[in-house]
Amino acid sequence: MISDIVVIGSCNVDLISYSDHFPKPGETLCGSSFSVGCGGKGANQCVMAAKLGANVAMIGSVGDDNFGEMFLKEFKKENVNIECMHIEAGISTGVAQILVNREGENCIIIVKGANGRLTTEHVQQKCADVIKKAKVAMFQLEIDVNVTLTSIKFCKENGCFTIFNPAPAVSNLSDDFLKYTTLLCCNETEAEILSGLQVDSPEKRQGAIEGLLQKGPEYVVLTLGSQGAMFAQKGGSIQHVVPDQLVVPDKIVDTTGAGDCFVGSLAFMIARREDLSFNEKVQRAVNIASISVGKPGTQTSYPSLMDLPESLRI
Repeated sequence: MISDIVVIGSCNVDLISYSDHFPKPGETLCGSSFSVGCGGKGANQCVMAAKLGANVAMIGSVGDDNFGEMFLKEFKKENVNIECMHIEAGISTGVAQILVNREGENCIIIVKGANGRLTTEHVQQKCADVIKKAKVAMFQLEIDVNVTLTSIKFCKENGCFTIFNPAPAVSNLSDDFLKYTTLLCCNETEAEILSGLQVDSPEKRQGAIEGLLQKGPEYVVLTLGSQGAMFAQKGGSIQHVVPDQLVVPDKIVDTTGAGDCFVGSLAFMIARREDLSFNEKVQRAVNIASISVGKPGTQTSYPSLMDLPESLRI
């Protein structure tokens, strides 16, 4: 099966605890609930695109432990191509410890584990055929930064539309990342670090987008949480879309993974919906991400194609 999308990135098991508020230093809290699920920015974006109907291949690394086995089973359930997955013996699968408060806000600690064992040789040798047949390649910053950079370059040179989500934010990131990026998708914190500019007003956000476009990407998308997203194509005007009120949940339950939901949805729109304008693709991705925050968990909160309102399916 030829994959529309390849994702080169992380696989982290999400250990999620819910409580009224975040603990202070030295404080012990009694939480209200706990769950275990598959996560990691790479895996999240991969699964979201697959849930919408894209043929997606995941290129990542897990350990030879129970968590790694759980990941591979979950990918198979979501019809994700795992022929390029690497299994590292004697090391744990990556883990994300996540705390969620009653407002749905989260704080996260990541232990990379096997994610740090994915190599350039694995990507360019074992996975070359899959990459060369793909339309879109997606990247984040939860695996080795040098592997990510060489992989973006390799995918771009082999004809992929490259999407780079520079998360978690990294200071002093090489401008070469943006040179080989077709579409940069970042939040406000990441945009400030990459551009060196504040983004605390609409005017400053526009300035940051314009500055980032000059560094190489053809498109820059700035996500704004509940305020939607601002974006521009090189040479075009800056646009701003907000979630349609019909899809905004009555209560925000859990924002964990909402950004990945947006990126995965946008990748699907780019790979599969050539009939839509770029504005419409971003609008739909914003709406799908808005739906996800109404449910708990990460990948478990992501809607499949048939879960969406008809206006987002056609």
